[in-house]
Amino acid sequence: MKGPLFYSKILLFGEYGIIKDSKGLSIPYNFYNGALKSDGNSSDDAIKSNQNLGRFVSYLGKLQSEQPELVTFDLAALQNDVASGMYFDSSIPQGYGVGSSGALVAAIYDKYAQNKITVLENLTREKLLQLKTIFGQMESFFHGKSSGLDPLNSYLSIPILINSQDNIEATGIPTQSLNGKGAVFLLDSGIVGETAPMVNIFMENLKDQGFRTMLKTQFIKHTDACVENFLGGDMKSLFENTKKLSKVVLSNFKPMIPEQFHGIWQKGIDTNDYYLKLCGSGGGGYILGFTEDLEKAKLSLKDYKLEVVYQF
Repeated sequence: MKGPLFYSKILLFGEYGIIKDSKGLSIPYNFYNGALKSDGNSSDDAIKSNQNLGRFVSYLGKLQSEQPELVTFDLAALQNDVASGMYFDSSIPQGYGVGSSGALVAAIYDKYAQNKITVLENLTREKLLQLKTIFGQMESFFHGKSSGLDPLNSYLSIPILINSQDNIEATGIPTQSLNGKGAVFLLDSGIVGETAPMVNIFMENLKDQGFRTMLKTQFIKHTDACVENFLGGDMKSLFENTKKLSKVVLSNFKPMIPEQFHGIWQKGIDTNDYYLKLCGSGGGGYILGFTEDLEKAKLSLKDYKLEVVYQF
């Protein structure tokens, strides 16, 4: 038995900002995916995943008894499948900011939720928000506090525009041009990031008035502009605003950027060969890059592994 595939995601814009109602734009990233499997695999990974699922099932049982109006599952079938060795077979790297737990949450909801909202129906804003709330509660098992966006993206496999916390919509993004010079890319930091400690640092920083002011007047302002530029296909303004965002992040989100990347982050700003930003919560995993000239960026970052996500 093998379930349908659920893809990774990339939050192009909005990391941290969406906690404080900035805009955000999340797109599916089909390079990585995962599926539920029951094929008797006895590898260490499969056993570890199965044990993790066991703990997740207990959590979902508790969630269902506390909030039956939110979501109910066929718990008997789920417990039975986990007891007989079901696991989540995934190529999505964990702790890399591309939604490994989100894909798992989407797969479990898809297979075991009762009265589920499906991709095929008319996805009104209410339904999207309801799904996001359900997924947020489910994914909290992994992160402590989750917006529910990663699983939502994985479940629907369409770009999602976040206007504010309670205003989200499915959206279209400009068509890729595979021979375009401009690109969005992922840079592998080679370090596994942990979401919860990074979010804790951010929440701690929010107690500081100066940090809150910077967030509103700079970080959220540039993030919102980037989302509008990208969706509107205004690439010239997009790069101007991404540069501003990159500077603000380097100045104010240092703990979220692995130390050995502070230099190349600054180099991008100085040379305009590329601009870097956080991918997810940071602390490791992938770093997201934007460049107007992919060949130039590759040369400038020749010691690093680049994965192209989107070309224009």
